Amino acid sequence: MRENLHRFFRAARGAGVRVSPAESIDAMRAVAQVGFADRDILRDTFLLTLAKTQDEKRALGECFDLFFSQPEPQQESAEQSKTDDGGESGANPSADEHGDASGGAANENVGPLAQMLLSQDRSAISSAIANASGAASLPDIRYFTQRGIFQTRILDAMGIERLRDDIDDLTTRNPALAERLQEALNGLRGTVRDAVSQALLLYGREEAENLRNEILRNAPLARIEPRQVEQMRALIRQIARRLRERYSKPRKRQRRGHLDVRRTLRRNAAWGGVPFLTAWKRKHRDRPKIVALCDVSGSVARVSDFFLLLIHSLHEVVDDVRSFAFSGHLIEVSDILESKSPEEAMKEIMSKVGFGSSDYGNSFADFEDNWMSAITPQTTVIVLGDARSNNLDPRADILRRIGERSKRLVWLNPEGRMVWGFGDSEMPRYATFCSVVRQCATARQLERAVSDIVATYQ
Repeated sequence: MRENLHRFFRAARGAGVRVSPAESIDAMRAVAQVGFADRDILRDTFLLTLAKTQDEKRALGECFDLFFSQPEPQQESAEQSKTDDGGESGANPSADEHGDASGGAANENVGPLAQMLLSQDRSAISSAIANASGAASLPDIRYFTQRGIFQTRILDAMGIERLRDDIDDLTTRNPALAERLQEALNGLRGTVRDAVSQALLLYGREEAENLRNEILRNAPLARIEPRQVEQMRALIRQIARRLRERYSKPRKRQRRGHLDVRRTLRRNAAWGGVPFLTAWKRKHRDRPKIVALCDVSGSVARVSDFFLLLIHSLHEVVDDVRSFAFSGHLIEVSDILESKSPEEAMKEIMSKVGFGSSDYGNSFADFEDNWMSAITPQTTVIVLGDARSNNLDPRADILRRIGERSKRLVWLNPEGRMVWGFGDSEMPRYATFCSVVRQCATARQLERAVSDIVATYQ
């Protein structure tokens, strides 16, 4: 039972429930007190000891119901059973004179699996499948392509080779019993298939999600299909949570800097200069501020959507974040993003400035006229856009003044570097005044870019 609990904890982690070693120990101690007799009490015990949020309670409850529900052994077809039992009277022509319930299987010298199937003992069949699943290491299943492999392993562990030999041998001596045994084998295959599918849901969920997220991380954000948008939003939230855990304030470790020799000697003058007390040169760190300017014109609107979601998920790391969106003109969208859900926020932003023809020059002029005072020597300015201004005046002079006034000017371009400077792209001209210019077309590149920006404040 201890091994079953460990498997359940692993399945719970795959379902999204954070289970630490200490929490698993507490849960095992609680289970030792309440026992396994009452399934409802056992379920409530796990919910109380492991789940920390409502989402985790829901996920853990679903995982519990799936884990502790065993697939029912499939019965023989009603028609076959009636035929073999001699009609509704219940007579069994295959039974011997002693009333053998297995239809004469004992006298036919068949193997234990054949006798188990013919006896229709559900408990014995379920127990045999469970034992064979453990022998086949079924909890190690991770991908749907492994289902056939594990089905074969389980059936082999149960003795299917001997069962096939029994069916071949009975085909000539007792065709009715052989046909019944073949029907029972088909039912067993279905039951094992259900058990493997259940295990895949329990133990393969985490790997499947990791594989899906890995594909999404490297997929171009501008070409995400509508059905993948919500998955990408969830991935961006995971990225933001990981960045918060890595760079959250107050930091668990504070860098002390270099040893201050003079102050250390003065502090320890009373002990003859023996350094009982040390003094350190602490590094001054600027108060972090970020100003984000996001192009939400038709060509890059979806990339900006994910970028704004990521930036405004980092408030625990960055103290001051102000976001602006523009196509032909520029507006501030900080309050919209903070007060509304991502879907509602982007819908409102798009209704105001989205999907228009981009005019970087006019948008930079709007920013200089109304919000230039938001930039200080401690501010990192991030511009996300493809730098395509439809052959209008790019106003690179304003970008130069923004770069001179700020701590850093970072440009994230969702287009590939090979097309920068071609057509109406003003990227080479803008890049002259930027501290950092990076391609940012995928979630992975976006994560690295924002991580590097936030790391400079640590």
